[in-house]
Amino acid sequence: MVRHLFHLFPGESILELGCGGGQWTREISRANKDANPICAATFDKDNHAQLSGNDFPANVEPLYVENFPGPLEGRQFDFIVGWHLLTREIYGPFLYKLKKLLKPGGQFLFFEINPWCPYYNLRRFLSRLFFVKQRDEGQPINRIDLFTILSEIGYVGIKILPYDFLFPPIPKMLLWPMQNLSLIFENTPYLRNFAGSLYVWGQKPAPEDWKRPMVNLANRRELKNRVSVVVPCRNEEPNVPALVENFNRCYGEYIHEIIIVDDNSSDGTAAVTKKLAAKDPKIRLISRTMPNGVGRALRDGLAAATGQFVLLTDSDFQHILPELVGLFDAVADGEDVAIGSRFSRESVLLNYAFTKILANRGFHILANILLGKRFRDVTNNLKLMKIEVARRLHLESHDFSANAETGLQPILLNYNVKEIPISWINRSIDMGFSSFNLFKTGPNYYRVLCRLLWRRLLGRDVLPPHNRQ
Repeated sequence: MVRHLFHLFPGESILELGCGGGQWTREISRANKDANPICAATFDKDNHAQLSGNDFPANVEPLYVENFPGPLEGRQFDFIVGWHLLTREIYGPFLYKLKKLLKPGGQFLFFEINPWCPYYNLRRFLSRLFFVKQRDEGQPINRIDLFTILSEIGYVGIKILPYDFLFPPIPKMLLWPMQNLSLIFENTPYLRNFAGSLYVWGQKPAPEDWKRPMVNLANRRELKNRVSVVVPCRNEEPNVPALVENFNRCYGEYIHEIIIVDDNSSDGTAAVTKKLAAKDPKIRLISRTMPNGVGRALRDGLAAATGQFVLLTDSDFQHILPELVGLFDAVADGEDVAIGSRFSRESVLLNYAFTKILANRGFHILANILLGKRFRDVTNNLKLMKIEVARRLHLESHDFSANAETGLQPILLNYNVKEIPISWINRSIDMGFSSFNLFKTGPNYYRVLCRLLWRRLLGRDVLPPHNRQ
């Protein structure tokens, strides 16, 4: 959650408050390949003595804080994380002091006990009934009061949402199904209110012209100047400039070309792309006319790609660019295709429509059974593949269901396909809205599956005859 929600770049600093024995500190550092300086602050002197004696990675700085902020006074961090720190008695002054420890644009993420969780309420009731002494955790937080306090202090982008149904005790035999169900429960209306935790997220305001510092993530020589980025766009005028700029800042050395496929937009998508192309020869515009459709745009973009690798992506993914490192590394290490998976056990999925989750999971369960393969998320339009794979694809669908074809066809053609965990967070208002319609497009995904299954049962190639090689 820390890794994916912050979309961490190497070198960005993290302050972990109340780090205890340092177990979570190690996990956060390991998840980010020890590339972020972490200040592990504890309020317990005994814990600090233990931390100082531990063999932490060189990027971890143990710190004892007796009176907050104490030795942290005057320091600032990109991100602050904590676990079970907020109670009604202290969260106002605490969050006010916390804001001073964040850089402009910095974010904090806390996990707190959900007062609506039946398990914790039952445990508290039984401990009182049988006079079992428990650690005093103070009064549980009230979400409305906390949101009000955060707003008054001046935080922006505040989110206080239920999260995580994997709370103890879980019998080992139930761990696997609960790992799969938790992702669904967290996005199920009403039911999600009974999750074990709340995640509390907020951001310190930044100046109007502030841009998040980014670093060059292109460190694989095998990919230098070899990647064609294909972006199907419909009414993405506000997103195209940021997408191009951020790709160049993070992966500029990889990029052979960025192909913007304007799918008959009614806004200025084509105009802004032409302006960018006039300044950067790597930017290419393909202007489509009616009939429009994601599948048609993908076909045109793939046909125009000239790099040795092709990255299929949407404008939405400009905010998770650090997570694309996993896709690039997988292909550089020999995989034929790397898919950004929203539904792996290490992924983070926030504000995803419940009906879409049910449709997506139902499709993948059925596809796994019928095709005899194992995969979790082949329908996401975030895929990196070798050009020879892209050349063999034959997209027969005209709409969003073409995303299923770009995922299923390489698997059925026996290419090496690897899924990489990524996050998915629903579009913000400033990004516009997706035109995806579940009830209109959803049945077409099953038509794709039936078509491929029928050809396989008949002993035919998964591709039509004119596209076999």
